Amino acid sequence: MQSFVLLIWLTLCAAQDARQRHIANGLTLGAGALALAWMLWSGTTWVGAPAEQGGWAALLALAFTLPGYAIRRLGAGDVKLMTALGLATDGRHVLGVFIGAGLASVCWLLLAPSVWLHIGQRLRGRLRYLQPGMSKKQPFAPFLLVGLLLTLAVFRFFTESESATTFIQ
Repeated sequence: MQSFVLLIWLTLCAAQDARQRHIANGLTLGAGALALAWMLWSGTTWVGAPAEQGGWAALLALAFTLPGYAIRRLGAGDVKLMTALGLATDGRHVLGVFIGAGLASVCWLLLAPSVWLHIGQRLRGRLRYLQPGMSKKQPFAPFLLVGLLLTLAVFRFFTESESATTFIQ
């Protein structure tokens, strides 16, 4: 359930970023405030990690995103989004999402020139900021969404693999 809520939230952020190259503060700061309130109230992050791990994950997210913001490759919304994600999860999630987003971004840069021509005109209009060569600063939230999906899939695979290994032994 917690992962589903994270996916919905990040999907909203990704859709807005892809359409407008902007993420509303209500989505980023609001989610960050809710995650922080949850941590203070329950002593755990949204996904159940100890609160200390959420704090470290938020600092890790800042360490990953502030250099990109400083050289104008990431927007402030991306920094706030990753920080809120850190407060809601843990360091493994933040690291996985960031690595997955990087891989997705590289794949998009390589494949987009050939794929973009086959996307419907209406969808291309809505996702115009993802157009290849449009800008050096593409929306990052859609790639973070892909990174979260990959991270959750990997975590689920290894969790099920450990369960199967324990069952076999």
